[in-house]
Amino acid sequence: MPDPRDRYQNPLAERYASEDMLRVFSDNHRYRTWRRLWIALAESQAELGLDVREDQIAEMRAHVEDIDYERVDEHERVLRHDVVAHIRAYAEVCPTAAPIIHLGATSCFVTDNADIVLIRGALEIVRSRLVRLLEGLRDFALEHRSLPTLAYTHFQPAQLTTVGKRAALWAQDFLLDLEEIDHRLATLRFRGVKGTTGTQASFLRLFDGDSPKVEELDALVTERMGFAERFRVTGQTYSRKQDESVLHALSGIAQSAHKMTNDIRLLQRFGELEEPFGAKQVGSSAMPYKRNPMRCERIASLAKHVICEAQNGAWIHGTQWFERTLDDSANRRLSIPQSFLGVDAILVLAVNVVEGMVVYPAVVRRTLDEELEFMASENLMMLAVRAGGDRQVLHERIRDHAMAVTQARRSVARASMEGHETSLLARLAADPLFAAVRDRIDEVGDPAAYIGRSPEQVDAFFRDEVAPRIARLPGTSGESTGGASWDVRV
Repeated sequence: MPDPRDRYQNPLAERYASEDMLRVFSDNHRYRTWRRLWIALAESQAELGLDVREDQIAEMRAHVEDIDYERVDEHERVLRHDVVAHIRAYAEVCPTAAPIIHLGATSCFVTDNADIVLIRGALEIVRSRLVRLLEGLRDFALEHRSLPTLAYTHFQPAQLTTVGKRAALWAQDFLLDLEEIDHRLATLRFRGVKGTTGTQASFLRLFDGDSPKVEELDALVTERMGFAERFRVTGQTYSRKQDESVLHALSGIAQSAHKMTNDIRLLQRFGELEEPFGAKQVGSSAMPYKRNPMRCERIASLAKHVICEAQNGAWIHGTQWFERTLDDSANRRLSIPQSFLGVDAILVLAVNVVEGMVVYPAVVRRTLDEELEFMASENLMMLAVRAGGDRQVLHERIRDHAMAVTQARRSVARASMEGHETSLLARLAADPLFAAVRDRIDEVGDPAAYIGRSPEQVDAFFRDEVAPRIARLPGTSGESTGGASWDVRV
């Protein structure tokens, strides 16, 4: 037997995605869905009066799961057609039903409709993982809602925010993603029963020209497969714009995750917070002291892949000819499952990071203190003006002191930075121009005075936006994971 390690293995399947998502796109799930579609078609045809017997349908039901893949492969090697190979293998174990299997249908009846069933299942897993991630971000943000931290614009120190407020910004992105995924699920359309070029001509012949029965057949199969909506017009395939919209939604999640993990990686470099790090985890083969943000880096890496995959949906939709060309098939076999597998791994890792993230308040404060006095100087200037000072003169004096402090900090060793010359507020306290407000310097140096409404914003966001959205989702009340497992390698 050949060694499987002599063949390429897809890392998304072998290393990153969960068993839940792998099961959705497994051969067993896909091809059993084909058989369920053939059964739904036969049941609906029988209900509408075609000569399809209950014993034939019962025989088909009895053989939904026992797919002989070796026999399918034998047929496909000769026929060069995967759907027909499966029809032949199914008919061999259902000899009574053989004459009515796939009656009136085209290959896309099973391939396209099954793809939509799989996409629905995968979207439900993604939704459950987004809910869990939002819950983790909620807990983290509320815990640190009032912890002041330095905010950045242009990656330069700006004003202050709080650790919890920054986490709320991450959560807001994922809430938008959740709304998009929920919308995709609510509006996902089944292809239905349309025939070879979408005209339903074959089914119209089966029903002797009875158009209302053909319409009812389309509706019955859609309902039996659990869909509320179907495409009313198709070519041979359903519009690939639906795929593009789904891949775009997955790309959005990847973008949000990449943004969040970029922030976390930078903050870990500052020492302000850290992703989970195992007691025996190794950061580097050469540098034993390293604590690399491996989980966040993996998320960012997978996110790039998912973002790029979204282009496939756009190209496939934009380059289809007329009622259909087959140049979509191989691409979709790759881009759709791999996008879902990638997002699945991203979200499991993101939950792991958020639920185990550690904040180091002393380091947060130390980083903040290095910049706070520059921000506080403006408030001190306002107080000095109110005490009778000249705003322009005061502004110029603060500027002179600030430039001197900045130069001193860049010129002396960190061990010497406790000195008077590297403290802006100390220099201002010693300056006669600020004598009238010298006793209020401690007041303007309180970080809590600079975080604005950050704590209240965090509370309101999770109370008024996140909680109602999660509560409205089916299957998430009380158990947000939706039964999904969390066994991906982290």
